[in-house]
Amino acid sequence: MTSLKELAAAPQLLAPGHRMCAGCGAPIVIRQLLAVARAPVVVGCATGCLEVATSIYPYTSWRCSFIHSAFENVAATMSGVEAAYRSLRRRGRLPDAPDFRFVAVGGDGGTYDIGLQSLSGMLERGHRIVYVCYDNGAYMNTGIQRSSATPRGADTTTTPTGRASAGKSQPRKDLLAIVAAHNIPYAAQASPSHWRDLAVKAEKAFAADGPAFLNVLAPCPRGWRYDTAQTIELTRLAVETCFWPLLEVDHGVWRITYRPKEQRPLVDFLKVQGRFKHLFSDQNANVLEQLQREVDQAWQVIEARCAIPRVAAERNDML
Repeated sequence: MTSLKELAAAPQLLAPGHRMCAGCGAPIVIRQLLAVARAPVVVGCATGCLEVATSIYPYTSWRCSFIHSAFENVAATMSGVEAAYRSLRRRGRLPDAPDFRFVAVGGDGGTYDIGLQSLSGMLERGHRIVYVCYDNGAYMNTGIQRSSATPRGADTTTTPTGRASAGKSQPRKDLLAIVAAHNIPYAAQASPSHWRDLAVKAEKAFAADGPAFLNVLAPCPRGWRYDTAQTIELTRLAVETCFWPLLEVDHGVWRITYRPKEQRPLVDFLKVQGRFKHLFSDQNANVLEQLQREVDQAWQVIEARCAIPRVAAERNDML
């Protein structure tokens, strides 16, 4: 298991001095993930906050091979790169090449929404690629528009609040379940607040013999409207309230990797974010109640999914 000392000593493939906003969760996530890589990596990055702020011509923050893709096709781009690499090795054209790992990175806009078709194709074809979604819950790079990862009730520029609106009216998409339905070797949900859990999941993803997917919470101070010093604490609250459960799906088997000792109320996570400020008025109290119900129901569904292997094992023991 990777220790904190090992992570701190690992080469930093994403250099400091980039132009990401103060307190942004995305570079924290990417640095933690790449610190676990034990082989040379090729990173493909969809257009978005991370790409725009780390590769402003003629400069780059990447200390590894890096490919910028369009917003919607990083999974397709890296599928081609990985397939070409495997073909060249089979034909003996790269006799001295190291055993590269291929990483595709996208935000929730480029993953949940306009990149979902490309991602699905990558997973279905079985490319050995680790796809990382840094989920900041909206199209932050282009002005904080809602995405299908945006929580219900959030105030964004395309779901503004007012007398006729309490923010976004739809719930978040369950992307982990969609990815798991492709029957890939490994998929997981993680948070930078729980670094060891994230490191272990990244190790499993890099070791997977086929596609792997990591969905990692990456708060955005500008879009979520909170103090930049509170990024890690905010991700911890997301986990402790079960808004962002820590899970993995290993060869089809669902497992909860962290259970809060006592689930905190969802309002503890919401009240520190300006995008939910309007929900704490009398007229929107019903939205807060609905959000808590949705989190509780989603947790029950997760527990049921994770109980299936245990039930199957018990049945086998009875036969």
